[in-house]
Amino acid sequence: MMNNLKKITALFFMLLAGYITHAQEMPITKASFDNINLFYPGLEKTKQLYTEGKYDAAANELLSYYRNRKTIRHPDFNVGDEARFRGKDIGNANKEKADNALLHKFQPHKGYGFFDYGTDINWDYWPIKDNEVRWQLHRVAWWTSMGLAYRSSADEKYAKEWVFQFRDWEKKNYLGRSEENDRFAWRPLEVSERIQSLPGIFNLFVVSPNFTPSFLLEFLNSFNKQTAYIPQNYSKEGNHLLFEAQRVLGAGAFFPEFKQATEWRKSGIEILNREIKLQVLADGVQWELSPTYHVGCIEIFTKAYNAAKMAGVAKEFPESYIKTIEKMILVTANISFPDYNCPMFGDTWVVDKNVRIKQFAAWSKMFPDDGLIQYYATEGKSGKLPDYLSNGFPNGGFYTFRNGWNDKATIMVVKAGPPAEFHAQPDNGTFELWIKGRNFTPDSGCYIYSGDAEVTKMRNWYRQTRVHSTLTLNNENMIITKAEQNKWKTSKNLDILTYTNPSYKDLNHQRTVLFVDQKYFIIIDKAIGKATGNLGAHFQLKEDSKPVFDKTNNKVYTTYEDGNNLLIQSLNTDKVTLNEEEGKVSYSYAKEIARPAFVFEKAKKDAATQQFINILYPFEGNKTPEISIKPNTGNDFEKGIINLSISIDGKKSDVKANLQD
Repeated sequence: MMNNLKKITALFFMLLAGYITHAQEMPITKASFDNINLFYPGLEKTKQLYTEGKYDAAANELLSYYRNRKTIRHPDFNVGDEARFRGKDIGNANKEKADNALLHKFQPHKGYGFFDYGTDINWDYWPIKDNEVRWQLHRVAWWTSMGLAYRSSADEKYAKEWVFQFRDWEKKNYLGRSEENDRFAWRPLEVSERIQSLPGIFNLFVVSPNFTPSFLLEFLNSFNKQTAYIPQNYSKEGNHLLFEAQRVLGAGAFFPEFKQATEWRKSGIEILNREIKLQVLADGVQWELSPTYHVGCIEIFTKAYNAAKMAGVAKEFPESYIKTIEKMILVTANISFPDYNCPMFGDTWVVDKNVRIKQFAAWSKMFPDDGLIQYYATEGKSGKLPDYLSNGFPNGGFYTFRNGWNDKATIMVVKAGPPAEFHAQPDNGTFELWIKGRNFTPDSGCYIYSGDAEVTKMRNWYRQTRVHSTLTLNNENMIITKAEQNKWKTSKNLDILTYTNPSYKDLNHQRTVLFVDQKYFIIIDKAIGKATGNLGAHFQLKEDSKPVFDKTNNKVYTTYEDGNNLLIQSLNTDKVTLNEEEGKVSYSYAKEIARPAFVFEKAKKDAATQQFINILYPFEGNKTPEISIKPNTGNDFEKGIINLSISIDGKKSDVKANLQD
């Protein structure tokens, strides 16, 4: 009796769900086809049925067309792949997102967990007052996970629920519902995220019986509305504009059956051709000076080009567009460490090595003759290294000192660039130092983006100049980031970078980095101008470095048990004070770790130039080297003439450089 009752109850809910789904079906009318170009090749039968007024049959024929369409290929998900992927593992993360989505537990942002949006989905729910949580909810990223789960399992519960959620989103987030909702659900970047993901989701679900002819037209009309919205509301500038243009182009390429498809493709191409000249500097660095967004823009430009190829309009991109992409990729290669991460300058996080290798592999197909790109694409198994080691990008202000390309290399990447946009920080002079498989001085990262006062306060902590490895006056933020290169020269035994940045009112910061014998670094900071106050040369260390702070001798050294260690020591002969500082690092969004940080400080009491001389010396074992410095005859820091005698464990050598020639 009990078993029968359970079966009856289960059947009731199945029938109820089916009734609700059926009840939501929109009637198919002549207007349902308004956005479709029925003269498009392949739609002849659909057009005939439409002309005869057989709208249901026309919709059914259109659905059949899309289920059998082979001429348009999505880069990731295509109709016809179902059998090949049936039963395949989609990964724990995707499975968790898909199954939680059935319960309306969504993860809008990867920096946080899952939140319950209710049986009756509350799209206005804002569990954490981080704007990204609210914005990214409307990117509906879990829909792709639901599609992957459906393709793997063929379980109609995923398709049925996705159709429900698509309709629910449409019903509750229509344009003009409220000013606040439009700000989040209809921000052009979020709309562009949806029109980028929806074609793949379409291919994952279109074979489902729950993907009815009526729903097809609902989907297409919604997609048309969202895509058409973007060109009328493009962001003013920056990477948002690039993302939007690329995705509008992609929409026109994937759905050429829309009447506006040609117009969308043209709009995207025009903007990308214009903006690549504005947003990418002459040396290939993207103007926001964030390695993460730099790579993001490479992906934008390559995806746009590939979409144009699919649509047969790649010739609309000039050769200079392709060459600029290659320059950008080479910037990434040159500022990358052997673990495939770039420095966390600005809004940048660590990346999974396999993700970056996959990107290089895709890029190498576009540039098969570039040896360095091929080297990164194959983890060094093929390709060719360039005939240089250290390399600078003076327009963007990224400078890489290196003695090799493999995991055992010593590599320092310094940032000394022009004014930049939203994703940059006031941090000219900061750097990251990699030695034999370890990043000893990761930059701070950014932790979080924007939101209420508390969220903004957390973001602003990471934007402080003093939490970067550079010079400050009174621990205040740089007012201006506009570094001018004074000298960049590489040679076998000495690489030199000197730049000047007008960091504060009446105070220029001139930093010189010397890479000596491809072994160690001397950093000379000069504070030039009439401003007075407390000067600080700041340094940050990796969270597990367990440093010793020797305040008597003004030096700090790490104590890694594997013997791969770093000494940072002040070589000033005047009075300098070593002080510990609060340190934190954020390797991923909304995650932070305490870490060691310190500063060498001194007073600037008048207009006289003050300077710091610090050495960064890698050493093996647990015995720190004894290092001292002695100016030789002719040494004149003021005039930029360097002539120093360096003693390291009793072994002396001279360092000579003219910073002005």
